[in-house]
Amino acid sequence: MAMTIASIGFGEAGQAFARPGIRAYDRKGAAIGDAYGATGVIGCQTPAEALADADAVFSLVTADQALPAARAYAALLAPGALWLDMNSVAPDTKRAAAQAVATAGGRYVDVAVMAPVLPARLAAPLLLAGPHAAEAEAVLRDHGFTNVAIAGPAIGAASSIKMIRSVMVKGLEALTAECALAAERAGVLDPVIASLDASWKPQGWETRIDYNLDRMMAHGLRRAAEMEEVAVTLAALGVDPAMTRGTIERQRTLGGLGLTPPAGLTAKLAALGDTQ
Repeated sequence: MAMTIASIGFGEAGQAFARPGIRAYDRKGAAIGDAYGATGVIGCQTPAEALADADAVFSLVTADQALPAARAYAALLAPGALWLDMNSVAPDTKRAAAQAVATAGGRYVDVAVMAPVLPARLAAPLLLAGPHAAEAEAVLRDHGFTNVAIAGPAIGAASSIKMIRSVMVKGLEALTAECALAAERAGVLDPVIASLDASWKPQGWETRIDYNLDRMMAHGLRRAAEMEEVAVTLAALGVDPAMTRGTIERQRTLGGLGLTPPAGLTAKLAALGDTQ
């Protein structure tokens, strides 16, 4: 018998992971309606409608709503339903969400999405953790995910890897923006890129800078929210998140501009030129 799967949250990740026939609820309501039809999912008007008798739930909300969603909707879960928390939040946040789900009779799984969901979609690499990780892996593979691995039996193991990795990934993006904007204003962008290329052979720096700026302009607000959770993770480990705080500010600033990233590095820097 096919499993009934529900998605709580239907933004970019929810749509990327959707398959026809699953149920979806997003609090944006009618504003997200076209996405339901485009992906063939069953759009639900309430969370209770989406979660009724669902065997597994993909939690794909914003980082700041991961814990509130678990607490608000846990009581709506069918007994033994899997709550797959795929949000980018700190291990302590996931452990708190797990407690809410377990108290209500659900089975919580810590899921870390380890790369951008587009264009990968169901090929996006997933790390799972928690006592129900093996059952969740079977559900995810049956859904169509092709790159799934188990990080360990403890909730927080997957999210720890994701959060600590983000120190480097999002930090490099933020440093990229600062470097490129300064080089452009000084009129030395080309020699700076050439110098970086000389010491970084695997990929040209113009390509890397263009990509990093694209990610920040398009998703900076969401990435800043994730980095807030990274800061929580580091602080819990006794590490002062000094560099991470700067990354949060830079990601939030560029994401908050509301600009659609134009094609090419020169165009991106020109678009940012009057804002920074």
